[in-house]
Amino acid sequence: MSFPDKKLTVRSSGDLATAVPYLLGFYPDDGSAVVIAMRNRRIVFAARGDLPAADAAAQEFLDHAAHLAAVIHRQHQITDTVIIGYGPVDRIDPALRLYDEAFTASGITVRHLLCVTGTRITSLTCGDPTCCPPEGTPFDPTTSVVAVQATVAGQVTLPNRAALAARITPVTGTARDAMHLATVEAAPRLITLLAAGNTALEQAGTNAIRHALRRHDDGERLPDTDMAWLTLLLTQTPVRDAAVDLTEPEEDHITFWVDAVRRADEPLVPAPATVLALTAWRHGNGALALIAVERALQIDPHYPLADLLLQTLQAGLPPSTYDQA
Repeated sequence: MSFPDKKLTVRSSGDLATAVPYLLGFYPDDGSAVVIAMRNRRIVFAARGDLPAADAAAQEFLDHAAHLAAVIHRQHQITDTVIIGYGPVDRIDPALRLYDEAFTASGITVRHLLCVTGTRITSLTCGDPTCCPPEGTPFDPTTSVVAVQATVAGQVTLPNRAALAARITPVTGTARDAMHLATVEAAPRLITLLAAGNTALEQAGTNAIRHALRRHDDGERLPDTDMAWLTLLLTQTPVRDAAVDLTEPEEDHITFWVDAVRRADEPLVPAPATVLALTAWRHGNGALALIAVERALQIDPHYPLADLLLQTLQAGLPPSTYDQA
């Protein structure tokens, strides 16, 4: 995730640990490694990954760290990093030492290695017991100034990555039945439109996207008939591309595409899920972007734009590359 416009003032390791869930959008599970990348003391990028199993060979840790280091190198003008591990100190300490080794070998400055165990944070690099006792320092993320700043700024955090993935869980019950019926009823309309040619298709698609986003911006939820028609239109590449162009990288439009992914008939999910992924990535929400693109590829493993975006996310390319394309 990148976040050039989010303002959180971090004055201590406890503040940094409190900030991480807001930067990622969820609390990292134990066994996670989070790399915070900075440019002249300003946090500009965060990446999270699962640590290899505790009994994995040292080379596996070094290889994973080398991958994260390559991701950091693709960001712009990174000056230094902090690596945070989550879990018991006896597991995290040797793992982060290997990450420090790999990062340093790649030319990345590591300022601190930190371990978060519950609500206690331990510095693995500071040898001064007056500021960094070996047993760690307790911190309360609920009372931190960082948490207040984040809440005032409208930033939210979820309990874990699974809760983030639950944002795009398909609707069920009568809501699913109603959407399926609306989709079946709209299908002949698409067949007729395709027979009219590309110009008619592109015009109808553009109109449907603008209508849907306008209604959403006005605080309305798109009716099933309109959402079914839109998801059918999105199966056509020119319409999907128009949706990408007309969607702004902002939270309101992310919310719209989350709703579209949840309501779309399963075979139609890849297109809106990919539009959601692109929108989330451009907004700086790499975690949601990855979850959305994985959802698209779960249904259609060969969906080209989703596959390309997955490679982009795994490479850690910043959202600015979209505007440069």
